[in-house]
Amino acid sequence: MSAQTDPVTVEIIRNALSSAADDMNASLIRSAYTPVIYEGGDCVVALLDDQHQVLGQSAGLPIFLGNLETCTIATEETFGRDVWQPGDVWILNDSYLGGTHLNDVTIFGPVFVDETLIGFTASRAHWIDVGAKDPGGSMDSTSIFQEGLRLGPQKLVERGRPVHAVMDTIARNVRFPYPTTGDMHAMIACIEMGQTRLAEIVDRFGLETVRAARDDIFEQTERFERAAITAIPDGVYEAEGFLDNDGIDLETPIRVHLRITVAGDSIDFDVRESADQTVGPVNCGVAQTISACRVGYKLLISPDVPGNGGSFRPMTVQVREGSIFGAVAPAACQWYFSHLGLLIDLVAQALAPALPSRVAAASHGDSMIVMLAGHDPRVGRDYVSLEATLGGWGAWHGSDGESALINNVNGSLKDLPIEVFESRFPLRIRDYALREDSAGAGRWRGGVGVVREYEALHDCTISLWFERSVTPPWGLQGGSAGVGPEVIVNPGTAEERRLLKCNGLRLRRGDRVRCLTSGGGGYGDPAERDRDAVAADLAAGLVSRDAAASVYQLQQG
Repeated sequence: MSAQTDPVTVEIIRNALSSAADDMNASLIRSAYTPVIYEGGDCVVALLDDQHQVLGQSAGLPIFLGNLETCTIATEETFGRDVWQPGDVWILNDSYLGGTHLNDVTIFGPVFVDETLIGFTASRAHWIDVGAKDPGGSMDSTSIFQEGLRLGPQKLVERGRPVHAVMDTIARNVRFPYPTTGDMHAMIACIEMGQTRLAEIVDRFGLETVRAARDDIFEQTERFERAAITAIPDGVYEAEGFLDNDGIDLETPIRVHLRITVAGDSIDFDVRESADQTVGPVNCGVAQTISACRVGYKLLISPDVPGNGGSFRPMTVQVREGSIFGAVAPAACQWYFSHLGLLIDLVAQALAPALPSRVAAASHGDSMIVMLAGHDPRVGRDYVSLEATLGGWGAWHGSDGESALINNVNGSLKDLPIEVFESRFPLRIRDYALREDSAGAGRWRGGVGVVREYEALHDCTISLWFERSVTPPWGLQGGSAGVGPEVIVNPGTAEERRLLKCNGLRLRRGDRVRCLTSGGGGYGDPAERDRDAVAADLAAGLVSRDAAASVYQLQQG
């Protein structure tokens, strides 16, 4: 502890900062106009100090949380330190700066107390449409210029006054200006909420005390994490997997290679041997690659320590420019998350020899996107629905994997409740259930995936992005892999089609699309699974009678 702090004060400030972030997030979700934010929670917020280090953050998408500071840093590097002014709010969605696709818009602003810059507040949320060549986004884009309006850092609000020219430009370049503008103002309100809360904390404790507490928190976090890394045997650990394809060349898998080097109390992640950037939209900026490595790191190294500016000091990341992890213009980046989800799972696979009791088998790993678009005759306007589909997570030593859970890229993201989905869109959910026999077998089985079937009540289009059939969720320590994904259009009819990716496929009224997601990998020898656990799985419909008998040798009475 420093001269300005004591343990009690440090903890009060730590929790005050976290609570301020939670207030920001609540403000955003409650004010948003589109279901992807107010129901799905496809957003995240953070408080940063004046050096762009994380002070506090809300629950949200882990893949966003590691790089909001890159947006404030990029702005400062572009315009200089003096660009920050009280009452300003900025916007940015450039894929090569923020790392994600153009739909993920970051809005942020500086925080001042008595003309002194004390930090920043930042939010990122998925906008349902940013003017791509197809409503909501394209599964077959080959250039960033097909993916929508691309904004470098610029002011939305200047000294408390809206910059109407920028807001008008945005509204004129999206298909749904009313809800998009509503989400934008919800994010501005979130930023202003954070500015107020951070200023209140500084007013209450004093700037020097808050900074001293910050230093103590960062130092403590770094110390915990270096100790955790030191416990890992020094060495080089490697793992590799493949995405199915890039959505354009459907025959060529995409290589993801990870090398982890542990040396004392430091750890390095190297993805430079991964594939070159692709023609299709399976690319991302360096900032997002760093975030994915941080997610994999936190899952294993320090899952119980809240992330802050001290979290990743022992960690470095090596990325090759021009690769899928270090994309350069004009690479398409719309579906940037598939190779990142695989990368996160590969962290566990690589470190499995060193941490056998702490790692998990692979999860379903992908967001499994279903996007439907058309005209809603009930209200007389066009719509886009966007959902990430749930799947099974991998088992680990001592426990089965979780079933019907969002993938690790998306964290606390939620699927849309059927009641909300059917009330908002002219579509029907015909079936939503756990997918029998999708989990990888093991002493501890993987989690099971889900079945979700859609029916078109009017003519519309569907776009799909389902992944991880070439490298399905692998098992560990003798466990089996989970079953990969399937999508069946009009199952059981003469018009039945099977596909995993498509862009703007036309559906007629009455057509159905049945989506089946992967289960997680198993852990340990299936022959060692407890007989009562197999019987319970059978009774719950997670395992069929045939699988119970053939895989687990359960004798049926």
